[in-house]
Amino acid sequence: MDRWEKIERKPAPYLIPSFGPLSGIRVLLNGTVVAAPFAATMMSDFGAEVIALERPKVGGDPARHQKPQITSGDKSISGSWMQNARNKLSFLLETNLNVPECREIFLSLIKNSDVWIENMVWIDKLGISDELLLQVNPKLVICHISGFGTAGFGGEQKHINRPGYDPLGQAESGWGLLQGWPDREPYYAQQYIGDYLNGLFAVNGILMAYMHVQKTGKGQSIDVCLTEGWMRVMDDNFPLWTEMKTLKQRQGIKQTTYQPGGIFPTKDGKYINLGSYGKTAYNKVLKGFGIDTEKYSYEKAGGSAEAVASPLGKELDATFQKFFMEHTADEALEICIENKIGAAVVRDAGDVYVQSHWRERGDWITYTDQTLDKNIEAFGFVPKMSETPGAVWRGAPALGQDTERVLSQLLDYSPEEIQALKGNGIID
Repeated sequence: MDRWEKIERKPAPYLIPSFGPLSGIRVLLNGTVVAAPFAATMMSDFGAEVIALERPKVGGDPARHQKPQITSGDKSISGSWMQNARNKLSFLLETNLNVPECREIFLSLIKNSDVWIENMVWIDKLGISDELLLQVNPKLVICHISGFGTAGFGGEQKHINRPGYDPLGQAESGWGLLQGWPDREPYYAQQYIGDYLNGLFAVNGILMAYMHVQKTGKGQSIDVCLTEGWMRVMDDNFPLWTEMKTLKQRQGIKQTTYQPGGIFPTKDGKYINLGSYGKTAYNKVLKGFGIDTEKYSYEKAGGSAEAVASPLGKELDATFQKFFMEHTADEALEICIENKIGAAVVRDAGDVYVQSHWRERGDWITYTDQTLDKNIEAFGFVPKMSETPGAVWRGAPALGQDTERVLSQLLDYSPEEIQALKGNGIID
């Protein structure tokens, strides 16, 4: 009998404080930049006990080393790590089940986990299979995150084997071709938005599968495909194609089928994003801006592509442009707010940080980053919950900070056994 078969499962929370609606769930993470770790972060923010496995040979999660780095003395770490690795335990392990010691540790962790999240793609080379993990832990929720899907859910192997990154998913899904101006090359959204989006899809799937486990005692596998995530948020694009063979095209920052809508420069060199879809909203804008609603009726100047492109529609657009260039962004926003017009100033991070509205909502929190050993300020929690709010019990961990603690307390390794593992590329 292998060691992992003998150990007793220790329910969560065992290594972290008890808080939040997900307390009692233990998540094992084999994932690096960005979707898989973010899914685990979202769960850890609300009480799940997350053990993040990091490979010792490559210096852990690459997110630690992203530039620019934030420094304190002779130590440095990325802002991404500070923000997104909080509430996690860092366990150094070369996750290769072809190495007997690695196999024992990994399967012992699987036995003690409720959820396993991975985005390694080629897990079969490491001796890992869903069948094996579900034999070890029949109640396990397995979440695969990849660019183009995993083999157990169909598809062509050549695509399944492709490396997957957020911009590639935007391109292959059709979403990327809608971004930008019609006379220029398309672009893609920055800040890994697709990774974060699919991290949320992953959490949704995990919690649904976990509910199924509570009802039936049976675990399952989940396949979160980055490209399919982008496809899912394409709104009406696919029905328009399948039913009418209509393809939407990129149109820049101005709406072409109705107005006012888009981004306008303001007097103080900033920008405001204005949106007013429908006749009622259209009339609110014109009234708020002091524009004649009879002369520029919705039907003649704003309610269709033909109206927007007409001489009267172009004249109205010039009137909007003139209005914004006669006001600062904040002045224009106040007018919009007073008249219940949908509008927003295009702000940078510094602008957002000082906004009193977000401060009163408690969006900025302070905790101690474990690598720099200093208090840092970061964004708090979404969603907000009245009875079981999110919390940070500690900041992002230093590399391998919790390896020995997890081995000894959760997996019952003796000090001598832990010492014997060192120096072999297994846990260090």
